[in-house]
Amino acid sequence: MDMIFEDPVAIRRAMRRTQRKKNLRALLLVAPLAVFLLLVFLVPIATLLTRAVDNPEVQQTLPRTLQALQAWDGSGPPPDPAYLALTQDLAQAKSTPAAGELARRLNYEISGYRSLLFKTLRRLPAADGSAEDARVQLLALDKRWAEPQYWSVIAQNNRAWTPYYLLASLDMKLDLQGHVVAAPPDTSAFQEIFSRTFLISGIVTLVALALGYPLAYWITRLEKRRANLVLICILIPFWTSVLVRIAAWVVLLQREGLINTALVDMGLISEPLPLLFNRLGVYISMVHILLPFMVLPLYSVMQSVPATYQRAAVSLGSHPFAAFWRIYVPQTYPGIAAGSLLVFIIAIGYYITPALLGGAADQMISYYVAYFTNQTINWGMASALGLILLAGTLLLYGLYRRISGRELALN
Repeated sequence: MDMIFEDPVAIRRAMRRTQRKKNLRALLLVAPLAVFLLLVFLVPIATLLTRAVDNPEVQQTLPRTLQALQAWDGSGPPPDPAYLALTQDLAQAKSTPAAGELARRLNYEISGYRSLLFKTLRRLPAADGSAEDARVQLLALDKRWAEPQYWSVIAQNNRAWTPYYLLASLDMKLDLQGHVVAAPPDTSAFQEIFSRTFLISGIVTLVALALGYPLAYWITRLEKRRANLVLICILIPFWTSVLVRIAAWVVLLQREGLINTALVDMGLISEPLPLLFNRLGVYISMVHILLPFMVLPLYSVMQSVPATYQRAAVSLGSHPFAAFWRIYVPQTYPGIAAGSLLVFIIAIGYYITPALLGGAADQMISYYVAYFTNQTINWGMASALGLILLAGTLLLYGLYRRISGRELALN
């Protein structure tokens, strides 16, 4: 029987064409999802990164002043041409929104700068005089124009980007010489707020793990019908609004609420406990809301662990607790890591629960992101805080990936 041999090159070309068609078909299938992620995820993150260092106000509004301050060393009063340049720049920006944006931006760095600029704008000297006349008139208007710090702030913002917001988010700033120094204690609080955020999130994660691990273990020991019923009960919070759950906890935890009333009636306490508008109320509500995010990853991992391992260890003389701790628990490490990471990442971004159930000393960093966004309209500061929070989240995720990769390699 004759065999027909085809050209191997032609076969490879046909295979490549077929593979390209498959890749193109797959790309078209995922294109809508990719576009959706690009618009609602990547673009906002890129905007966040940009707004955290964006600094157009001074550069666009005071170009002459920045040019006049280029040769100034930052010590002593600035040269006379800087006074004239400032007068000219403010005269040009007087009737535009740029004046308000400039005043707000400079006021972030020196409190009172806003009032100084508006005072100067109301009684602005003539912009066509000499440099000496401009200096004399500005100093007569307000003696603060003779202080180097007010001019140094302008000189330091001669670029389209600034580290000010990121440094302020870490309780640091630039001094008159451009060196990074610690912010004054009366204006530095973000390190404490970040520490509080991670502390609350860590405690919530540990409590959720302590409650969720035995619960998930118990569910895996139930028959399938009962296990499904328990899982439905655990998933009920997902079907209820967060605000409704928080309102329910307000009813339960208040001084005359159900919990205090029951404890007083049983004689366990003589007066109501302070369970609301403090850290304890925040812990209780957050653990209740986030517990399903811990139970589900644990349950999915525990369900795949054969029960015969423990029985084999016990049959060989091991104590039941030792068999559980040394045989069963190590096999559930992926579930522990996944559940803990998920709960912790969600917890550090919580806003509404601490805002409604906590006190002034219980607010987390998300509260201040909302504060700078909605009340002070300081987008740079809000973006910087969000960026640091995002960086911390990515760092934790990278650490989780590295640890989980090592475990897989060892197994």
